[in-house]
Parts: sequence; structure tokens; C-alpha cells
Amino acid sequence: MMISRRSLLSTSAAGVGSLALWHLLGHEQLLGAAPKPEFNGGLHHPAKAKRVIQLFMNGGASQMDLFDYKPQLQKLHGNKFDPGTNERVEAATSAPGNVLGSPFKWQQAGECGRWISDQLPHTAKHVDDLALLLGMQSRTNVHGPASYLMNTGFLLPGFPSFGAWVSYALGSLTDNLPTFVVLPDSRGLPYNQRGNFSSGFLSVTHQGTIINAAAPEPLHGLHAPASAKFITPAAEKDGLGLLAGLNRDHLAASDNDARLEARIRSYELAAKLQLSAPEVFDLSQESADTHRAYGLDNPASADFGKRCLIARRMIEAGVRVVQVWSGANGPTGNWDNHGSILKELPPMCQATDGPTAALLADLKQRGLFDDTLLLWNTEFGRMPFSQGSEGRDHNGGASLGWLAGAGVKRGVAYGETDEWSWRAVKDITTNYDFHATVLHLLGIDHEQLTVRHNGANRRLTDVHGHVVKDVLA
Repeated sequence: MMISRRSLLSTSAAGVGSLALWHLLGHEQLLGAAPKPEFNGGLHHPAKAKRVIQLFMNGGASQMDLFDYKPQLQKLHGNKFDPGTNERVEAATSAPGNVLGSPFKWQQAGECGRWISDQLPHTAKHVDDLALLLGMQSRTNVHGPASYLMNTGFLLPGFPSFGAWVSYALGSLTDNLPTFVVLPDSRGLPYNQRGNFSSGFLSVTHQGTIINAAAPEPLHGLHAPASAKFITPAAEKDGLGLLAGLNRDHLAASDNDARLEARIRSYELAAKLQLSAPEVFDLSQESADTHRAYGLDNPASADFGKRCLIARRMIEAGVRVVQVWSGANGPTGNWDNHGSILKELPPMCQATDGPTAALLADLKQRGLFDDTLLLWNTEFGRMPFSQGSEGRDHNGGASLGWLAGAGVKRGVAYGETDEWSWRAVKDITTNYDFHATVLHLLGIDHEQLTVRHNGANRRLTDVHGHVVKDVLA
């Protein structure tokens, strides 16, 4: 006689056993979930990348002061900005000033001879590993919508983030840690707060797990307070048993409740995190040389370096997607350098350059580079003319990013901006193209990864996007 899922779960033994049963059924694909793809099989085609670390420079990193070398800016520094297009030149938050040449020195690096600012001396040593996207553009020059666009594929809130889509499509690599983890700047969350890592209309099990690496307890509630002597292993087991019973009763009344499924999984994961997470956060297991390489002994880079090192430990332990953010929301302390490129950009580079290079080297040294995708992104670029005396305003017309690692061609650049780095003019890359390319490396066809929501087949790339094949190995 066939037995329904409702009857099976409602008659199961009380306590933690029902949680284990739920997990077993899901793990063996008896709840109707799609089977997890093997790594090299991919979801739609053979995958190159198994996992992703994304470094996000919050605020709009200045492309012409980092990777997009423009001698014309130096030549015409201080002159009136005239792109020669007979159009009105505007800026997002200010009146356009005169041409502002990069105040930094530039040098060619690597066998590819790529020009790089002296603000990135450590990253310059690894330029032959990077695939630069020098012709990126955004549909907006406003932080909130641009950050949503770069993280969710839409200008408005309510849509699943990139990490949530990957979690939904590929599932977890381990049962003991979250699939998608976010490591925000110690100074606070970025623009849009948690909206950048939301699961949107997907199950909440796919949203980013936020970890404050700078806090004494990075994951809130991981351990019971020292004063709570009454919380013992036996008490926790009884508590989980009570919750399982309540959930079982609710399930009997409301079959196929996605919120209940997410709640059960969260309890299950929380219990496992108590055993697995402390080891991931224990950086004392790393050598002194590793600590120095990531800049943990340098106050300027210690915060970002610690989170880069935790990110590496996480992907080693089985986390599939990790986002590491540089800069919180607000007018200062990030890459939103309206006041002074000369004074505000160097501290951001000093905080991130060394750890980024250390992460690149560490992934290669540990044999992780061949199946890990490393991304460097920002929401938009900056203007070639001044705001005030030496700041730069928002620029949605020109920006950049880069990829490295699994399946990525090394030492190449794709796309170009005009002679001012005002607008992308050749081989333009949108956020849709970027997401399509990353999903492709993960074995996912961005056009086939869809979910029916409010009468439309929604996807990360909306109705746009193409794979940038020129950066694929």
C-alpha cells in the first residue's frame, strides 16, 4: 500500500529522529527534489568551476585609477572636459569639473604587459592570472539600484541574488555548512543591506548566511551564553525534539509548506554548525607566514585579509559561494570617492590589494585554483572629470571587473572604454553578460535556469545576457 508523505511524517517518531528522517528523504531524492549534479557533469553542460569566491568593492571603484590606463587624462589634466560628441555632459551628484588625470603612477606588469596603477602592487604580480573586463557598463549610476543590478540582475528589490540562484541550481557541497555565505565589511553592511544576498522568491534556504568575522562570536547564537548553565546537550536535544513535533503537527495540517521545510533545514543546519563552524573560524591553524601574507599583522588590511582567509577555509570545507565585501554603505570608508581620489582611494587599496593577491596565490598553492572561480566586482565606475577639486562622481557608462581561476583564460583583457574612460565603446559587458559567463563556468545555461513567479519565467539574467567566450580558457 502506498503511503503519503504527510502520513509518513506525521506517524514518525518524535524528537530529533523526525529531523533526521526529513534529511534522509531529501538526501535520497524521495521528496521530489531534483538530484544534485556531479561537479564535472554540470547542470546543463560540463562545469569548469565547482565553487566561487566573489570580492565586491562597494561604492564604485575608479577604473581609470586602477586598471584602465588612459594617458589622455594625464595629457589634458585641468582642461575643460569635452568628449567631442556635441552632447550635454552630466554627473550624478555634482556639476562636471575639468579633466582629472590619475594622480598615481602606472607600470606595465606581467608577461601580458598590462598597465596597472601603483596602488595595486601586489595584485600586479598576478596580472597574468586575470581576465579583465574593461568595458563594463551599468544601467544606472545610483548605488542602491546598481548594487541590486550587479547582485540580483534587477534594479528593484525582491529578486534572488546570484549566490541564491547558484544554491538553488546546484545545491550544497556539504551538509555541515551553508551553501552561500556573506562576509561583510566590519564597518557594516553595504548599500541595500541584506537585499544584496536575498533569496527573493526562492526558498529562504538559499539566502546568504551573513557572518560578522570581526565579532567575538562571528555567527550569532552559535554557542550558548556561558551564564546559561541549564543549556546542556540533553536540553538541546529535547528542544529540537519539541520543535520537530510542532513542525510535524503543522505539516500534517499544511502539506508542502516551503516555509516549514526551510525552518526544519535551518534547525538542522544550526545544530551541525555548532560542530563544524568553530573549526572554519579557527585561524590559529594557519601558519604565521599565511597570516602575514593575508596582512593580518597590518591594521590596514587585517579585516579584509581575515575575511579572505576565512573565505578560502570555507570553500575548502565545502561552502559553494562566498562573498567578501569591502566597504560599508555611506559617504566614506568605501570606494565611493567623491571627495578626493588622492586621499580616499589609497586606503581602500591598502586594505584589499595584499589580501587579494594572497588569496590568488593561496588558491594556486593549495590546488584550488583549477576548480574555484575568483571574481572581483563593483557596481559602477567613476567619471574622468573632477568633482570638487580632486574627487570623482558616479559613472554607469564605464566600469570594470575581473575573473580568475577555473575555466578562465589568463592574462587577457576584454572590452575597451573611450580615450577618457568615460564610456565603454567596444565589446561592452553588462551585468547580464557577466552573470551568464559565471553561470556557464558553473555548468549552468543562464537561459534555462528559470523559476515561474507572478506569471513570468524569471531568471538571473532577466531576458538579456550572453556568455563572454573571449575570457574562457
